[in-house]
Amino acid sequence: MKNVLYLSYDGMTDPLGQSQVLPYLIGLSKKGFQFTLISFEKPDRYSQEKSKIESLCIEHNIHWKPLMYTKNPPVISTIIDIRKMRKTAFTLHQQKRFQLVHCRSYISALIGLKLKRDKGVKLLFDMRGFWADERVEGKIWNIQNPLFKWIYSYFKKKERTYFEESDAIVSLTEIGKNEILSWNLKNVTSEKISVIPCCVDLDLFNPEKIDSELLYKKKQEYQLTNHYVVGYVGSIGTWYQLREMLLAFKHMTHLKPNALFLFVTKESPSIIQNEAKELGINPDAIRVVSVTHQKVPCYISLFDCSLFFIRPSFSKKASSPTKQGEIMAMGIPLICNAGVGDTDEMVMRYQSGLVLKDTKEKTLSSFSLDFPDFDRKLTMQGATEYFGLERGVESYFKIYDQFVG
Repeated sequence: MKNVLYLSYDGMTDPLGQSQVLPYLIGLSKKGFQFTLISFEKPDRYSQEKSKIESLCIEHNIHWKPLMYTKNPPVISTIIDIRKMRKTAFTLHQQKRFQLVHCRSYISALIGLKLKRDKGVKLLFDMRGFWADERVEGKIWNIQNPLFKWIYSYFKKKERTYFEESDAIVSLTEIGKNEILSWNLKNVTSEKISVIPCCVDLDLFNPEKIDSELLYKKKQEYQLTNHYVVGYVGSIGTWYQLREMLLAFKHMTHLKPNALFLFVTKESPSIIQNEAKELGINPDAIRVVSVTHQKVPCYISLFDCSLFFIRPSFSKKASSPTKQGEIMAMGIPLICNAGVGDTDEMVMRYQSGLVLKDTKEKTLSSFSLDFPDFDRKLTMQGATEYFGLERGVESYFKIYDQFVG
């Protein structure tokens, strides 16, 4: 048996779990790996999506062990969850004798490291970004507070240990990989680090599969006909610069007076509407819709161009926005800012749109909407070559194949 334990502090009923965990596991289970998946679920999402995820896991022979995420009190709740994960993982190991533990990010890696040290299980550290730095730069941890300062330094020490003691490392970006190599850590070579960006299911995100009748109905429903539709897809908060995106849209309304901004997000519409109102944007020019992951491709098809700005920082060197591959796969030109992982490099390499040097007001009020270099065919080719799910599954398979079996 090729037994693998997959640990995720993200939920499978979250959009992230459905786009960035399950598709890989399904692909790898078809290659003969037997998965046990431990994840932490938010109660409201779990009640809505539980049966869908359960049937998906049963169909693909994935043994899913959902645990309930504890939100409060801060810090203590996370310690409670870590203990739950550790106890469940070790109990399951007694039954299944895992050969590999695949840890998604830093909290899961605490348990993976213990399994490696105590039981000799091979460890894949799938870092997903410089997590401790993200918490500080995203203003989630205030290191003026002695407790958070201690937690930050604890995880920075652990980070080095994860890199040095793991059997394999996955970075989302080349820039992140180069950063890690520059630290000259013990047992960390270029060969040990694989770069696998946030991949996209090209079967789902396929413009050929969009029902033109349904698209027509959606245009009518949201009153998009005869409008230039600027689109945004995904969550807002911490890193995504809502104010700057709305300022860029305001500039676009001068270039295209018929422009509308369509947000496809699960965020509260009032957050977006209030910010738009403050900037003097007509509320009638904003649309906010919440849809399931399966329906996102149809809504991206409504866009004339897509926009996302991410606050650049040290931790963002290792970030790969999920939405980039999805937008490119649908052949939509995108506007983004420089300085976030490999994002701008991919936009330029595949002529996928426009990279703004920064998100200062001067820059946001002076760009053109002509997309002179945009090449739809090349953009979609880039989605296949760089962000394609099959490529991602193959890259993980190469790692798994070294340690399992």
